[in-house]
Amino acid sequence: MMNKALVMLLAGGRGERLGPLTEQRAKPAVPFGGVYRLIDFTLSNCINSGLRRIFVLTQYKSVSLIKHLRQGWGFLPHSLDEFVMPLSPHQWVRDSWYLGTADAIYQNLRYIIEEGPEFVFILSGDHIYKMDYTLLLDFHLRKKAVLTVAAIEVPVQQGSSFGIMQVDPEWRIIGFQEKPKKPAEIPGKPGACLASMGVYVFNRDVLEQVLLEDARDNSSAHDFGKNIIPGMIDKAPVYAYNFTDPGTGKPHYWRDVGTVDAFFEASMDLVSVSPILDIYSPEWPLRTHMPQMPPPKFVFAQDWPGGRRGVAFDSIVSSGCIISGGEVRRSILSPGVRVNSFAVVEKSILMDHVHVSRHARIKKAIIDKEVVIPERIEIGFDLEKDREKYYVSPGGVVVISKRTQIEPEPVVIPPEEPPEE
Repeated sequence: MMNKALVMLLAGGRGERLGPLTEQRAKPAVPFGGVYRLIDFTLSNCINSGLRRIFVLTQYKSVSLIKHLRQGWGFLPHSLDEFVMPLSPHQWVRDSWYLGTADAIYQNLRYIIEEGPEFVFILSGDHIYKMDYTLLLDFHLRKKAVLTVAAIEVPVQQGSSFGIMQVDPEWRIIGFQEKPKKPAEIPGKPGACLASMGVYVFNRDVLEQVLLEDARDNSSAHDFGKNIIPGMIDKAPVYAYNFTDPGTGKPHYWRDVGTVDAFFEASMDLVSVSPILDIYSPEWPLRTHMPQMPPPKFVFAQDWPGGRRGVAFDSIVSSGCIISGGEVRRSILSPGVRVNSFAVVEKSILMDHVHVSRHARIKKAIIDKEVVIPERIEIGFDLEKDREKYYVSPGGVVVISKRTQIEPEPVVIPPEEPPEE
């Protein structure tokens, strides 16, 4: 049945709460886990589930995202009608950019009609999870639904950030509130509520009908969570698919990395000894664009008075990295990072081609691409001082923007230190 389905992947979000990380790129293009972008998780789910017709709807600062799609996701054969194709706003139907998630699909309705699928998956390109969408479609068919919404249990304290559902014993949706101030708890599970994952499967004919009706409603926000789903639940069979492990009954791993702190914690999940999200599983490969770079290299092992070691503990170190006498702990290093002698990087994320000079110290920080950290600079140790120059999240994560020029501080280099390799 997956060959009868089409994917519309929403990837135009600004991601304003991610601070400097989205100053120069769309949220789905934000690097994650060393070599990936956020969108790679949803796209890998599609490919692993047999979904091979994928439109990616872009909008905000999309150049980086489109370049990544071209480099990493152009392998599907168009001769077999398989593709990952970006769609930029083109104003076919109105003189405006996308007004909401539903309007984004409506403005591209002509492409859905041309492809002629029976089912349309509407997905988000900025969540971290692994899902077999064939199970979602099987559930949709068994329930004879016209719309199925993937759902996950979240703590009620977080519920106001999501669309919250109420369901009957058969999992038919009987209530839906977008980001309510007081989320309704799941009956029998105090402290938990049922949240929409932003993953939908529609019967195509129904999708066309509701989008056309919504487009004529000038009072609508043209949003699936605010308008489309609440307007459908009393008129048609709309169901929730519970994204839980059938063996344990616990929710599967799913993260909405919409804030710097959420992004940071999801990243730190990856360097734990037994991470909940296994990015190394051969049964569910994660695809991306891999730059052609040499293997990582670690040099020096306490061969100089005072001791220096090129080592990394509990960390992800990508291709092209050189740990030249520095120490890395519980951190993620993207391709081309260099950590020089006597430098320490702890519980941090260093993106492509960050250069950490001698004796620099970095803790609980995200350093975006192509930043040079001068000698003896400290990041993350004095948050008040850091706030004067950089973004600091509510959780105390220091974020330095892409290509930021950091002024060196006056230093005296001990003459007995040898030159770098």
